[in-house]
Amino acid sequence: MTHRLPEGALRRATAVATAVFALALAGCADMGGSWPQAKLRDADSLGLTAPASPAASAPAAAVPALDSQWWLAFGDAQLNALIAQSLEGNPNLQVARARLARAQAAVSVVEANDKPQINGSLDLTRQKFSNTYIYPAPLGGSIQEVGTLQLSGSWELDFFGKNRTAIEAAIGSANAAAADADAARVLLASNVARGYVQWARLQDRLAVANRTLAQREETFKLVRDRVSAGLDTRLQLKQSEGGLPEARQQIEALKEQIEIAQHALDALVAKPNATQGLNPPVLGNMKPIALQSTIPADLLGRRADIAAARWRVEAATSDVANAKTLFYPNINLVAFAGFQSIGFDNLLKSASQQWGVGPAVRLPIFEGGRLRANLRGKSADLDTAIESYNATVIDAVRDVADQISSVQSVARQQVQQREAQDAAEAAYDIAVQRYSAGLGTYLDVLTAEVTVLAQRRDSVDLAARALDSQVGLARALGGGWQPDDAKTAAAGSATAHN
Repeated sequence: MTHRLPEGALRRATAVATAVFALALAGCADMGGSWPQAKLRDADSLGLTAPASPAASAPAAAVPALDSQWWLAFGDAQLNALIAQSLEGNPNLQVARARLARAQAAVSVVEANDKPQINGSLDLTRQKFSNTYIYPAPLGGSIQEVGTLQLSGSWELDFFGKNRTAIEAAIGSANAAAADADAARVLLASNVARGYVQWARLQDRLAVANRTLAQREETFKLVRDRVSAGLDTRLQLKQSEGGLPEARQQIEALKEQIEIAQHALDALVAKPNATQGLNPPVLGNMKPIALQSTIPADLLGRRADIAAARWRVEAATSDVANAKTLFYPNINLVAFAGFQSIGFDNLLKSASQQWGVGPAVRLPIFEGGRLRANLRGKSADLDTAIESYNATVIDAVRDVADQISSVQSVARQQVQQREAQDAAEAAYDIAVQRYSAGLGTYLDVLTAEVTVLAQRRDSVDLAARALDSQVGLARALGGGWQPDDAKTAAAGSATAHN
């Protein structure tokens, strides 16, 4: 005697068997061994760990970080205003913000795939039915009006994490875009500060040139008087006279450079003639800012460009995980409900109602190697992101070391230069006095003048380099950026998924 399973039980058994078969096939999916090879560099490998000594028992984070408005320490109101204007209207910074908005929108787009989808449709068609197909007469061979009014919905059940990993990748990209925007802000502020220091340097060089012209005019009067008295020849007069147009030419060249420096600042501020109404800056009016003289152990957490590179690694890691999920079944719940009829006048009648609901399973069995190739590509992207991160970290460590070396070296150079300038100024005064008294030659004056002018220019250049290297070190140390600045990159437009 045979027993026949009830129809409902048979359907359920078939569904279970199908699911088990699908999972078995998926478990045998060959991913081709396409795994990333690159490794992330950590603080230990870069020598950024705090030294193990009793004096260094405090955590590395105890080293004070820069203020996010570090330029205020220079004490220059004009510089503060220029940086504020640049952060408000610079086009490059606006581009970075637009990219962030685009990345945040992408998070919302990907998140939508993890939610139920509902669509409505209305199709009204005048159709001739085939007389030799599945439709019997009188429908076959006739021309009828066919209408369909329907709501359809689907919900992908994310058993294998395809949607979750896609969301994580999008959030990683959004966080990277946020860190990029912060890095652009730090770079822009430092560029404005450096441009301002360059403007001040040229102004101080112009002051030196004007002082040189005044001295040469005094010397020319002295030489002319000595020639009139028969104490010197016209050779000395022409030598002295030739120094005047040379000094005026240097003044004009410096004025040209000053205008170009102002134009560069105007471009950074994104406001034509922004510097025209300002007082010419003076290096001596800018206060030096105090910065640490060692590479901080927590450097990797202070720089927005490093954070952006790290978020790209996270995004690429999620992309690899997402590529792996494509080897597994895609399971959806689908449903539809609506009306369908022959004849538009019957469309909304109760007899024209239709509906359906059920699961839909899609399993990749043979894709011609497409999925494995996609996984290899995503793994290569991850290797690229990791090595880009490593390169960014190594470059950041070098950058900080270079800036610290420059700050310390310039300070030592300034000490020696001041001594050299004091000696050159004294030698020049003695040479002029001896020449005026007839005890020295005009050649002695020229030789002493060349030396003192070189020292005066060096004094200005070193003062500018001291400020510029402080700006460079502030930028290299992260410009006051904190990891929390980009923590909510996708907030408001995306919901975090764990």
